[in-house]
Amino acid sequence: MENSRYPKFTFTWIGGIVLVSGLFIGTVAVSFFGSFWKIAFRENLELKDWFMMLTNAAGFLTAIAFFDFFIVRPSTGKKLNFNFSPTNLYTYLLVFPMMIGMMLISEFITSLIPVTGPFWGKYYEYFSQLMEQLTFEPVIMIIMTVIMAPIFEEIIFRGIIQKGLINKGVDPRRAIFYASVIFGLVHGNPWQFVGAVLLGCVLGLVYHKTKSLLLPMLLHGFNNLCSSLLVTYTKSESFADAFKISEWVILAVGIVLFSLFFYLFTKKNKIHYTEI
Repeated sequence: MENSRYPKFTFTWIGGIVLVSGLFIGTVAVSFFGSFWKIAFRENLELKDWFMMLTNAAGFLTAIAFFDFFIVRPSTGKKLNFNFSPTNLYTYLLVFPMMIGMMLISEFITSLIPVTGPFWGKYYEYFSQLMEQLTFEPVIMIIMTVIMAPIFEEIIFRGIIQKGLINKGVDPRRAIFYASVIFGLVHGNPWQFVGAVLLGCVLGLVYHKTKSLLLPMLLHGFNNLCSSLLVTYTKSESFADAFKISEWVILAVGIVLFSLFFYLFTKKNKIHYTEI
């Protein structure tokens, strides 16, 4: 690893502050640009679907750039760089069914979180209204959720946070869990938190084993594509609602798929690539 072309940086609370600062500055910069445009040309860009896409991209790019220039380069003498190499077909045939299994398990657990009541009901109503306001034109939604989010989020949560923690000496299992919990927390609500943590653990495991960010990005994009299609055509993110079956059936299928392919991926074939 010492002779690797990939920098061996570490992730600490200072790195977290740098990431958040970059995200904030990038987002604010686009906001100022929108305000200037509104004053100068009397056109409100915030009403454009693509403006939210631009805001997200600017925030993520600035966060990654800040971490590169203020953490990685000063400490390693190298620029931030990741392995995006493809792996063999057999690995893909193992990780995608494993991901589908966890998606189904996640759906069942999420369905147990209340959506009614004096507290949960109001919170869920607010969350639902917020999601409705963030409904974009289908093309914009696909670009943001299936392409942009997987790329930027995997670079930050798996490539920077998880890898940085492991480089710091944190046990890989703990690092995967910590990165997944942070990934869940940034979603800002309990219904997405559960799925983000569980799916984040799968994404983290795949990244740790294959050493390539390409697979977590593809798996993340696949998950978001399924959610986008469900919302577009069924107005729900539930496979149980889409296929008119019980959540218990979803859970059973999920457990079988995840258990089988987790075993094949981690135990039977012990797939583990090296990073050079």
